[in-house]
Amino acid sequence: MSLYPYAIIFAGGKSSRMGKDKALLPFGKHSSLAAYQCEKLKKVFHTVFISAKEDKFDFECQVISDIYEVSSPLVGILSIFETHEALDAVFILSVDAPFVEEAVIHTIMKETDYTFDAIVAKTSHGLQPLCGLYRRSILKQAHIQFKENNHKLQDLLALVKTKIVTFEDDSSFTNLNHPKEYEDALKRSLT
Repeated sequence: MSLYPYAIIFAGGKSSRMGKDKALLPFGKHSSLAAYQCEKLKKVFHTVFISAKEDKFDFECQVISDIYEVSSPLVGILSIFETHEALDAVFILSVDAPFVEEAVIHTIMKETDYTFDAIVAKTSHGLQPLCGLYRRSILKQAHIQFKENNHKLQDLLALVKTKIVTFEDDSSFTNLNHPKEYEDALKRSLT
């Protein structure tokens, strides 16, 4: 099977609830969550980038550094499309969602209606904006949201043409925000 073009791992958050940079926490046989996610996505995508404030990683990777001081996924989106003009569409996944499976990614990436600015996952817990495909066409509205100091991706997605892909299994979208969630994730079997 051919690989999809581009994926971005979002690893630029402050990790304030975790108490330490969760992107750098060891995970499974990998030195970090970032390394784990990178290896997983390289099985599905031709090119994998990491969006972060700086290159803080102990493995070879392509980092897209944030071009604004504020830490938010919105800044990550702006930085990606402003610094890489060749990127027209990118799959975005949060570094702290290690259980998003290839099947979920394929379901989102198979959506070929290019009239949408974004195609994102949704579960019974709500929208999962850091698991989805974003197109360059979102950039104009993203700039408006940034100028209005509104960094909520849910608000951005409500203002653009967004396709929602619903998934029944919430466990695939578990985010590791607190130490207990990280400890529980380490106990889950990994392939």
